[in-house]
Formats: sequence, structure tokens, C-alpha cells
Amino acid sequence: MSTPIGAIYSTNITPDKTHGIGDYSYNDFVKAVRGGVAKDGSSLYPAMPFPSYAKISDSDMHALYDYFMQGVKPVSQENRKSDIPWPLSMRWPLAFWRWTFADDSTYAPVAGQSAQWQRGAYLVQGLGHCGSCHTPRGIGFQEKAMDQNSKGYLTGGTLEGWHAPDLTASPAAGLGSWSEQDIATFLKTGANKQGAAFGSMTDVIAHSTQYLSDEDLNAIAVYLKSLPAADNTAAPQASDATSQSLFKGDVSQPGAQVYVDNCAACHRTDGKGYASTFPALAHNPALLSERPRHQ
Repeated sequence: MSTPIGAIYSTNITPDKTHGIGDYSYNDFVKAVRGGVAKDGSSLYPAMPFPSYAKISDSDMHALYDYFMQGVKPVSQENRKSDIPWPLSMRWPLAFWRWTFADDSTYAPVAGQSAQWQRGAYLVQGLGHCGSCHTPRGIGFQEKAMDQNSKGYLTGGTLEGWHAPDLTASPAAGLGSWSEQDIATFLKTGANKQGAAFGSMTDVIAHSTQYLSDEDLNAIAVYLKSLPAADNTAAPQASDATSQSLFKGDVSQPGAQVYVDNCAACHRTDGKGYASTFPALAHNPALLSERPRHQ
């Protein structure tokens, strides 16, 4: 994982006793996953989303531990050291980072909300750690908000060169035009009539959300659709002026020739794409963001 101070490499979490977590007790496991501290007492970089995992319930934590220890094959593979240069590679300052930014409390149900909403909030805030990418970060590389009660939560962030879009009800750059079914379908398949996954989100869907039950997908959708818009700027109205010019062979407008040569074959000259095959570029929140940059 690329960070502003160097690359961090994920570690061996198979139950191998030499290079993995095979000698971790349940309490050791909890201390690492929720608290960001390894068995040997060293601090984990917050690239490991322990501030989010702190919300995981005791029952789910026990299930995770049992799975790792009994359902995963041990692999004797050495861990790779990070590329973070000294003195930034020293880990003892991370104890102060945890003290300043990390909250180790588990998820607390919100009064007045439905069981479905509560389930969605729990998954988004905790196990799904959606805010790790979709919430902007502060000067200490901390998420500026951890739930819907704080300003900035899930309003968009940038990680490894990819802009993770606003997940609130913002009409233009967020999920304002998405239905609950659109969200559930996207998380299940990676595409819907509104758009398609790209970048790091393809990994999330391929390795995680496609395996969620329909009940959990719908719960996530209910929770996300409850988040008020971070930006109430209206989505622009679609205009046929450009497509009509292209139909007439007029490519004099800036970018028109580039669009015709590189985009129109799949996304159509009107930018509306083909449903469930090539996503629309017109009204696509990923393109209407203030920071629509991707590498």
C-alpha cells in the first residue's frame, strides 16, 4: 500500500507460528485487530483499519479468530519490511497517534433506528471500514470522521492515487440519484445502471462485498441512503447539443475528437452508455466530483 511516507506491505496472517499469527491467543488477536498493537507490543501502522475494526462485536471477533485459526491454511512466508525511511519508520510515535485519533469502543446502536439500519451502520463503520477510503483524512492521516454524527463522514477521499467518491446523498457527486437497489446491485456485481467499479473498488467487490447476503447488502444500502447530502449542488441537466454536433460530424469543440476516438464506441456519443454493459458518463458521480482524478 502506497502512503505519503513510503510503501507498507501487508503481513502474514495465516496461523503459521513463525511468520504468521499462529501463536496469537484470542486476547492477542483482539489487541491487534481492535487496538493496533501486535503480540510483541509493536504498533501497527493505521493502514491496518483498526480504528474501524474496534467497532466489531465480541461475537464476530470470536468468529474471526476461530476462522483464522481453524479455517486458514498456515503458510510459512516471511513478512516484507516497509519502505518507509528512518526516522519515519520508528513505530513508537504510533502510540501517540492511537491515543489522539483512535477510539476503541465497539459499535453502539442508535436509538430510533430500525434493525436493518443498525445492521447497515455496523457493517459500513466496522467490518466494511468504508471510511478508510471514502472519508477525507486529516494532517495525521487520520479519518476526519468515524460515523454519521461527525462532519465529513463518507464525503470522499483519496487513497493510492484513486479518488473514492462521496457516499452521501449529494445530488451531483454522491449517491443522490442512486436507489437502494442500485447500491446493493453495485456491491454485488460491480456495476449498475448508474456506473461501474474501477480502481481499488474492484478489489473490494471481488474479494468482499460480492459474498455478502442480500440482507446485508440491503442493510448497507438503507444506511447509506440515510446519510444527508454533503453537497446540495444540483446535478447538471443533460444536453443533446454535443451529441447532435457529433452526429453531424462536427468535432470542433475541445475534447470532441478525443471523445469520439476513445470513448464514444462504448459510452455512445450522448454519453449515456449501454445499461449493464458500459456505464453512462453523463450524470456519473465519479466524473462530477470536484476531484475526478484517477490513475
